[in-house]
Amino acid sequence: MKVCLYAVRCPSEWEVKVSLDFDIDLAWWTQDGRVNVSWRGVGRSGIGQQYTRLKGGWENGTELAGRAPGAGEAKFILLLAAELPLGLAVGLRDGFMHHARMDEWGAREWNEYLQEELARRFKGELARDKFFLESLGPARLIWTREKGMTREGRAIQREMGERISPWGEPQAEQVGRPTAEQGAHFDRGGLDRCGLKLRVIAGSASRLVDALAGRSLLAAELQQLLAERLPELAPAWRSAAQYAHLQGRVQLTAGVAPAAARHSRAPLRGRARPPRCRRCGSEAFRCTPCGSCGLSSCAYCEACLALGRSRSCALLLRGSACAVPSPPSPMGGGDGTAGPPTGSLLDRWGLSPAQRAAAGEALRFLAEPQEAGGRGGMRVPLPRNAAPHGGGLPAGKAAAHARIPRFLLWAVTGAGKTEMIFPLIQYALDRGGTVLVATPRRDVVLELAPRIAKAFPDEPAAVLYGGSVQRWERARLYLATTHQLLRFQEAFDLVIIDELDAFPYHNDPMLAFAAEASCKPGGRFIYLSATPPLSLQREIRQGRLAHAKVPARFHGYPLPVPRRVAMSSVAEAVRRQRLPGSLLQPLNESILRGAQIFMFVSRIRHIDPFVAMLRRRFSALSIEGTSSQDEQRSDKVLNFRSGEIRILVTTTILERGVTVPKSDVYILDADSELFDEASLVQMAGRAGRSKDDPAGIVVFASPEWTRSQHGAVKQIKAMNKIALKKGFLRQADSKAGQPR
Repeated sequence: MKVCLYAVRCPSEWEVKVSLDFDIDLAWWTQDGRVNVSWRGVGRSGIGQQYTRLKGGWENGTELAGRAPGAGEAKFILLLAAELPLGLAVGLRDGFMHHARMDEWGAREWNEYLQEELARRFKGELARDKFFLESLGPARLIWTREKGMTREGRAIQREMGERISPWGEPQAEQVGRPTAEQGAHFDRGGLDRCGLKLRVIAGSASRLVDALAGRSLLAAELQQLLAERLPELAPAWRSAAQYAHLQGRVQLTAGVAPAAARHSRAPLRGRARPPRCRRCGSEAFRCTPCGSCGLSSCAYCEACLALGRSRSCALLLRGSACAVPSPPSPMGGGDGTAGPPTGSLLDRWGLSPAQRAAAGEALRFLAEPQEAGGRGGMRVPLPRNAAPHGGGLPAGKAAAHARIPRFLLWAVTGAGKTEMIFPLIQYALDRGGTVLVATPRRDVVLELAPRIAKAFPDEPAAVLYGGSVQRWERARLYLATTHQLLRFQEAFDLVIIDELDAFPYHNDPMLAFAAEASCKPGGRFIYLSATPPLSLQREIRQGRLAHAKVPARFHGYPLPVPRRVAMSSVAEAVRRQRLPGSLLQPLNESILRGAQIFMFVSRIRHIDPFVAMLRRRFSALSIEGTSSQDEQRSDKVLNFRSGEIRILVTTTILERGVTVPKSDVYILDADSELFDEASLVQMAGRAGRSKDDPAGIVVFASPEWTRSQHGAVKQIKAMNKIALKKGFLRQADSKAGQPR
């Protein structure tokens, strides 16, 4: 995409702007009542600025941004480039700094400045595109306060108007085609035409702002949204987006752009910084020739490529939910009309004592007023080499986001985490908030959706994942995969991240970055995990992270403690084609008691030969193997759940999300470097989940006893001890989970 780049002399300083429709900007800066109150605000972030009523009241049902006449006006408007690749234009805009000597510059000085800045900031991108520097003409004076439109300005305006205009499109009448009387002004051209276009497009801009509220979308995604939900806005979306941007209600940037540089008073100095993805914060490593902008080296981001190509010339539109006046945040520190949470919020959900205690702690956390830099303030790691806040958030907003309070629900496997978040969701919804429940995997989203729908029948939820038909729906309750958060910006009052330690969310700064950006300043984060990362456990020990532990399962029985079985490696057993005797003893016990058996191995290549050995030994049983490479994996998991398969040999793909009522767990090669403490705890958690069979067998089988195995056993025993101490376990069965 190519855009217009221009400079405007405001009462206090020069500012450089990017425009999708120069007519809109001309009317905005030159006509009374169209100039924003906050000059500096419009020049910087473009998001969340105040806007006031036009002196005449309301037009087309839209409150136009404006100032009181005489409060300050633009003095000069200079066109720097009629068509410039978006990434270059955004870099120049974001890195621009006013200097007093600019008032003395003529066309030659402005053109020299533009070429020097392009060469400095985009040295790599323009290495093979010198013609861009050579083809830039001198800056042209378009308009002055004293004389109005210049002759050259009118000629340029006519030329640009023919190239970018919503009026000739087939559906233009749906956005407000001018009347015959109004059309006369268009025929004459000049500022009358610009002003009329501004008034006609005002209503469309307001509707576009509503559609973009809380979203962060590439232009292609915005066009998909409009095609599905607001087709009448599609012909003039560029004009509407530009007007909303000037109002401070939509931010326009490039998908990939240089990180915001530290400003100095010398505009021609400073180091060039590598480009970053403004959507996910990652460094953009790849460059390719681009037919859209004409550059032979247009940078794009590989990290978030699955959600559409974010590149230097791709327009990214952000419509913050906080960009317009709104009620106080419903999370801690709201208007107080709903009162603090009480036990009645917990009564309807049928929670166990352990669940109720933890949910009560989380409710108190939600009700606490937020303090700057208080305990649990979020400090999210950025993608590799990413600039702070991705180069896309203003400093004030970045600071607000850095202090988003967090709370961890540390609940053992099978504790019923989903039921515990129901009162938290209800609390936020009752206060007018918007809630997101995010989980790393699509299958968990699909599993949670009917449970959420049943719990909140009067609050339709938008379910979002790759290919979801609800991707553009508006709701107050969202259920989504964590990748979908890249399409949101300051949208949610409460963000609940389930299985934060699971792939792909775990150790992916890009997704943590997206989660942070999706939460409103003043919002809250709730993390759910049975095996929280060591970094969060460290924060808990240091008193920097609010949390609640749920040490017992809903049925009140202790967690099965793993047994240690010494046996040769799976590779050795496969080589000898013989099952170790030390493994057969507990395996026979599990078979005799009628349990279904999870048998975890560390390598996919071991599954088929081990299944063959088991079938020879236990020919009467149905035995299968599966992995991430198995096309029939879903069918086999369903058959295992239904009881048709007795033994399932698998990898860690089934360490989460699969519940079998009467099951035992065998982890072979438990000393493998692929099995850390968290994965061992998760795999062990497949046993004993049913109240009818709470004391399943868990076996760690390996040649060596490792720190990970010791840590997993220690963690399970510690949770049982806490549960017993707090009275969450059935006393007669308090030792049922001990290894036999």
